[in-house]
Formats: sequence, C-alpha cells, structure tokens
Amino acid sequence: MQINRPTKDDYPRLIKIWENAVRATHDFLSQDDITGLRALILDQYFEAVDLYVWRDEGLNIVGFIGLQGQKIEMLFVDPKAMKQGVGRALIDFAISNHGAKLVDVNAQNPGALAFYQKVGFKVVGRSETDGEGRPFPILHLQLSAQNHAAPM
Repeated sequence: MQINRPTKDDYPRLIKIWENAVRATHDFLSQDDITGLRALILDQYFEAVDLYVWRDEGLNIVGFIGLQGQKIEMLFVDPKAMKQGVGRALIDFAISNHGAKLVDVNAQNPGALAFYQKVGFKVVGRSETDGEGRPFPILHLQLSAQNHAAPM
C-alpha cells in the first residue's frame, strides 16, 4: 500500500471513485447535481488541488485526497474500501506531510462528519450554502491538535 501523486491518466479512475462514493454517501444530491459536479471536478477541481492517491497491494487506486494549503478540499474512498483505514491513512498523510488542519463537510453527510470528528476535527462554523451557492449547508471543521492521535 502506498500514497503517491496520480497522473492525468488516473483521472478516469479518480472520477469513478468520486462518483461511486458520492452515490453511496450523498443521497441529498440529484442526478443533475452529480452530473454538474462531475464536470467541474474533471475540468477544474482536480487541477486546483494537490492530489494524492492510496494504492492497494495491486497498485489499484482505492481512494484519494485533494489539498490546498492546509485545507482538505476533497477526500473520497471507493465504497468497497470504506471502513478499512484508507481514509484515515490519507488524513494522517495530509496532516503529517502537509499540515492539513481544515476541512468542510456537507451537513447532510453525517457519516463524513462522524469520520472527521473521530480523527480529531471539530466543527467551528457553518454556511447555509455550498461553495457554488447551492442550498447544501456546509460545516467548517478544524483539527483539534490535542484530539488527533499521531499515526504510528
């Protein structure tokens, strides 16, 4: 298992992971929302962040994280690999190697909120709309240093 940077040739796999994860966790999004976001992610968002992927023993990508400065802009894990430590490993990598300490989460995604809280993030604010101005409330989280257990 390893974490490294993807190439543009990996983008089809990344967008597939994104779409499968969104369909598994974001039941508040419509098909039109998913289609619109998919285009934005491929055309703009992947290039706007520092991307890292988690590869399994067979070097297959099973999750990825996108960082911008100290903020986690995206974290998605293939639903088949959820709850197996992939997300935690990517978070630990982002914190240890990039000083990540901020993340935004859809308020309508309680699983993601619980995950981030479990790894040491605390809610510090809320916006009633997402970054595109749509009516999807966003929770702003910050890493609470005293609650984050360093990776072993």
